[in-house]
Amino acid sequence: MKVAVVRFPGSNCDADAWHAAKDAGHAVAFVWHRSTDLGGADVVVLPGGFAYGDYLRAGAIARFSPVMKAVEAHAKAGRLLLGICNGFQVLCEAGILPGALARNAGLSFVCRWVTLRVEATDTAFTAGYRKGQTLRAPVAHGEGRYVADEATLDRLEREGRVVFRYAGDNPNGALRDIAGITNEGRNVVGMMPHPERAAEALLGCTDGAALFALAGT
Repeated sequence: MKVAVVRFPGSNCDADAWHAAKDAGHAVAFVWHRSTDLGGADVVVLPGGFAYGDYLRAGAIARFSPVMKAVEAHAKAGRLLLGICNGFQVLCEAGILPGALARNAGLSFVCRWVTLRVEATDTAFTAGYRKGQTLRAPVAHGEGRYVADEATLDRLEREGRVVFRYAGDNPNGALRDIAGITNEGRNVVGMMPHPERAAEALLGCTDGAALFALAGT
């Protein structure tokens, strides 16, 4: 698979995502945010970090980057798209995924390991897991509380589009413990925890590696 990792000014997990995808056996390239071409990528990753310094609101400026037109077209064409942490925020700001990521309930930056429960395995990114399986991954964010109106939350639940949920320790107050969701076509996944930081033994955990293995392709 050809994987493109988008770099915004302020991205800081781009190299981590590149490394995790490379370790999974894919051909990986960086794409600068001013580009209008994704280089024929099969998979696009919007990495974690602080795009444009998170000024105004996390992801609110990045969603207007030139590359986002190509990212939106990529998603609409049913091709694979993964947004991690800041990337998830950008996807919600762009309207590619529903809801928003608000300030953490404690109004402070949270950086620690959490436990996730796999809620859906019918996406390319989660097909390598079992439904109900628990994983460990770190979080590092100040605006990670997933919020949406009740109708949207009910729809996500009804359609099985919550892919990850915090198990036990909800680090940010996300509604219904939601840590990751998918779109209607199930080709786009956004999540707040960092699987690329839990993708090899050297990091002390390999639970995130299956997301990059793309077992569902």
